[in-house]
Amino acid sequence: MKTIIYMVRHGESPYNEGNERTRGLTPKGKIDIEKVTKLLIGKGIDMIISSPYTRAILSVEGLAEHLKLDIKVFEDLRERHFASYNIENAELMSSIRESFNDFDYTLPGGESNADCQKRAISVLKPILKEHRGKKIAIGTHGLVMTLMMNHFDSAFGLEFLNQLKKPDIYKMQFEGLELEAVTRMWND
Repeated sequence: MKTIIYMVRHGESPYNEGNERTRGLTPKGKIDIEKVTKLLIGKGIDMIISSPYTRAILSVEGLAEHLKLDIKVFEDLRERHFASYNIENAELMSSIRESFNDFDYTLPGGESNADCQKRAISVLKPILKEHRGKKIAIGTHGLVMTLMMNHFDSAFGLEFLNQLKKPDIYKMQFEGLELEAVTRMWND
């Protein structure tokens, strides 16, 4: 019995609006997400879950409305916390690179890839077990999505993360807890 997970990376989000939790989508992000909704409407999705961050919820909200499904929000699907202080983009990129070399690496007050992966998988595995044979869309973030996919196949690492788009969609096919196939669905 195949279980299908549609990983929906959020649309483009303005970095200067609100904080990490409350940032919404840019006008381009909103238009792109309408295309995501149209792409996924006919896929027979049974359940929609999301990170608690606004941009992730907004990225699956239209789909939920069309399918008349509630969005189940899981705190542990939030994006990785990088540091206890505001970091510049160059330091962030360097930290992300290093965290793929050493999954336990972290900046002061931050979260490691290992910790982020563990908490996200603690949500995904029970969903795969409890909803076998279902089709599930997940509103997510680039790094946490990569780490969830990496748990099942180490080929999903830094190079994969760096080529992701905003938005992006990956269809993951499972037999039980075994990942059988991954297909990119978003054509930008």
